[in-house]
Amino acid sequence: MISPRHNTVDITSAVCQVLIEARTDLVLVDEIHLMNLATTADEELSDHLKYFTEHLPATFIYAGIDVEHSGLFTGIRGDQIAGRCTLLHTGPFPLNSEWEGLVATMEATLRLHQHKAETLAGLHPYLHRRTGGMIGSLSHLIRAAAISAILARRL
Repeated sequence: MISPRHNTVDITSAVCQVLIEARTDLVLVDEIHLMNLATTADEELSDHLKYFTEHLPATFIYAGIDVEHSGLFTGIRGDQIAGRCTLLHTGPFPLNSEWEGLVATMEATLRLHQHKAETLAGLHPYLHRRTGGMIGSLSHLIRAAAISAILARRL
């Protein structure tokens, strides 16, 4: 149990213990490009991430936009982060079965009462053209359409 008297090291150790007990084998940190190593708070965050990678038997994935130019890999801390990472450039999904599966998976998460199954999956070529194959754009488009449908009481 964490109390107000616990310090950052105590809390970090407790988090590690919980993740170990839960047998966590994958940790995904999104929006890593927002980390600014020029601030004290983000320097501390960098230290925590380093600690976690050293003390957890898990694979860490840091996801972000244009991270090689964000300043994340500059300076001493940045060098340490860069030394622990392999940079993989990703891009839009091509129009193929993987894209179709992504659309189908997103559609399956919709909880609209009158939605007809596989409606969006059948529109995967249109959705690819509309979003350029970008998962974030697809997510926003589907969310906006669902909200519009709910507000119009069509689904």
